[in-house]
Amino acid sequence: LNSKLVKENGELKELVYKSGGLYGSAIDEIIKWLELAQDVAENKAQGDAIGLLIEYYKTGDLQTWDDYNVAWTAATEGNVDYINSFIEVYNDPLGYRGSYETIVQVNDFDMSQKMKVLSDNAQWFEDNAPLMDAHKKKNVVGVTYKVVNVAGEAGDASPSTPIGVNLPNANWIRAAVGSKSVSLGNIIEAYNNAGSSDRLKEFVNDEEELQLEEQYGQLADKLHTALHEVIGHASGQLNPGVGETKETLKNYASTLEEGRADLVGLYYLYNPKLQELGLVDDWKAVGKAAYDGYIRNGLMTQLIRLNLGDDVEEAHMRNRQWVSAWVYEKGKADNVIEKITRDGKTYFNINDYDKLHELFGQLLKETQRIKSEGDYKAVETLVETYGVKVDQDLHAEVLERNKQFTSAPYSGFVNPVLVPEMDANGEITAIKVTQPESFPGQMLDYSKHYSFLPEVN
Repeated sequence: LNSKLVKENGELKELVYKSGGLYGSAIDEIIKWLELAQDVAENKAQGDAIGLLIEYYKTGDLQTWDDYNVAWTAATEGNVDYINSFIEVYNDPLGYRGSYETIVQVNDFDMSQKMKVLSDNAQWFEDNAPLMDAHKKKNVVGVTYKVVNVAGEAGDASPSTPIGVNLPNANWIRAAVGSKSVSLGNIIEAYNNAGSSDRLKEFVNDEEELQLEEQYGQLADKLHTALHEVIGHASGQLNPGVGETKETLKNYASTLEEGRADLVGLYYLYNPKLQELGLVDDWKAVGKAAYDGYIRNGLMTQLIRLNLGDDVEEAHMRNRQWVSAWVYEKGKADNVIEKITRDGKTYFNINDYDKLHELFGQLLKETQRIKSEGDYKAVETLVETYGVKVDQDLHAEVLERNKQFTSAPYSGFVNPVLVPEMDANGEITAIKVTQPESFPGQMLDYSKHYSFLPEVN
């Protein structure tokens, strides 16, 4: 997780990321600021967790990392929280080496209270999931969910940021202690209000699909993110004796887990329970908008991010493709999703949302079985059959249709500049939030003031 493997003089050597080790000069700066943060922690639990994170950075000891994750997961009180360290392994094909990321976030009190109903009903969602009984948790513990506003991001979280996070990744901590889920509210809001609807109009099949997306699409996306993070990642359990997914499913662990969480969200987005909980006023319309958008993106529009001829490599893009392609193929006999060609352009139209809901449930059951049993052969077949190769004719068409739009396929964000206002005694009285002049300007400023590492490490 926190080391680099190198060969020196013919011998393998592990270089640990820690103070005095690899990246030590930058890690010492992290420790300095964490120690200052510990002094102003909102409560003892938060301060104790920060203390363990400091100890981990000093030693690089993975037992301390586990201890920290247990403490961090249990520290749920307070208005400010954070994600910090070498965490996600998406960039390592073997799923072992973590990339550094940090997010500092402030609770959105109104939205968190509204969405709390999801975590409060986590056991209901687990009990009613289409999983084998042996794969369901009998007692879902410690699931917390908040909508937050991001104050700053760095590392793997910036400038291209997630919209939701669920941690820790260790299944044994999830089972014994629980997990924290957040939706990054101001990030989602920015995404939803950036750009025009012209690209959407290009790829929707008809006016009904367009109206559903315009009326319910943003709500559907927010709920899918919430269900994915809160219910999806926290659901299910491993069979006794089965190892962590990075050991059993290896290079397919990340895309399987992301697809499984997506499927939990998709299964429950088309369910009257959401209306019963007061989250929507028309569960069928929201569910239809969610299904339209997911299939449209998974089978077509995400291809604008790839060069013609490329395979799908990124874990989330892979999972969206294998989920969409699997249900498309399995539903062909009943024409559940219809591929339409009109005026030389391709569209996908969902003819039977109820059947599609059933197919999502079937695939969810299978993905949970794969995870619970550690079935490497099955996940390899699933991902390689449906999630890697791209229909080259369709890809060329999508790229050609997309040429008319100037917005980039990926979005990036600048960080707000937080300027303290001081009184005569040197005490901070307020924080002024200012906007950087430009993204290049902010990067150059970071290089000038925060460049603690040599060019070669």
